[in-house]
This record gives sequence, structure tokens and C-alpha cells, in this order.
Amino acid sequence: MTTGRSKRLTRDDWLTAGAKLLAKQGAGALKAEPMARHMKTTKGSFYWHFKDVPDFHGQLLGRWEKAALAELAAVIEGETGAVARLRALAQTIAAPETGSTTESAVRSWAIDAEAARDAVARVDEARLTALHELLTDTGIGNPEMARIIYAAGIGMDLLGQTGKGDNRGSMGSLVDLVLALR
Repeated sequence: MTTGRSKRLTRDDWLTAGAKLLAKQGAGALKAEPMARHMKTTKGSFYWHFKDVPDFHGQLLGRWEKAALAELAAVIEGETGAVARLRALAQTIAAPETGSTTESAVRSWAIDAEAARDAVARVDEARLTALHELLTDTGIGNPEMARIIYAAGIGMDLLGQTGKGDNRGSMGSLVDLVLALR
């Protein structure tokens, strides 16, 4: 039985809606009033959970960064051996299970916003470090190879949003090609 009262929004509700709006409409939609209209509530609800819009942005970026780093750890821990880990990580970058459009939107946001740029830089550094370490473990010490694989993965992810294709297979082929250089 419903009481006619709407569900009380939580901080997580706002952050989830923010991630969806960011992916759909870009960072310009991440303001209190447009968010409140989208969620069919008042700005007061927004300000109940966040000190201000920059606080909301910071928490949204922190949530994305934490999820990206958790995914990185899970992919690496989920495989045995450097080659399998390298392949799995590269394939996940090229064809992530979730959050792909959010990551693209965060990357776009990072062009104009320092906080987003800093979050992207930390995620990029962690992924590049992991790729370089895995490549080193397979006998390839050239750090440029990690950047090449990473850039190809980001590009494949973006390409996958606009067309059909087997990004995982393509990335696997690239990793195999790089490993053939040993």
C-alpha cells in the first residue's frame, strides 16, 4: 500500500542520476536546478545532500574514480599469469562491462574542468602503471607499449559506442601482436 508520499531521495540517488545525466547530456546538466527538475524534486533536496554544486561534482568524480580503480583491481585479481592479466585488462579498457558512456563523458568533462581532469589523470596513471608492469612481467619493458595499448583501448571503447564491432577480440589481437615483439 502506498501512502502517496514520494520516496525520499538519498545521496546515492543523486549520484546515480548525475552519472546517467553526465553520460546522456554532458557536464552542463550537472547543476542543482536541472538535476532537481530531472528527478522531479526541489533544489532543497539537492542541497540537503551536497554543500554545493562543486561538492556534488567532487563526489560524482570520486565515485567514478573509485569504481574505475576497483574494476582495475578486480580484472587483475581475476586472472592468473601476466599474459592473461594483460589481455583481460586491455580488453576491459576497450570494452568495459559497465560505465563506458560515463567514462567517455568524464573524459569530455576533463577538457574544461580541473577536478575531472585530475580524476581522469589518476585513473589513467593507475591503468598505465598496471599495463606497464604486466608488459614488463612478459618481457616487454618499453613503457610506450603500455601507452599504445591504453590509447587503442580508449579509442576502441569510443568506437564501440557508435558502431558494432568486436572490441575485445580486436584488443586481444593487439596484445598478441605486442607480445610477439618479445
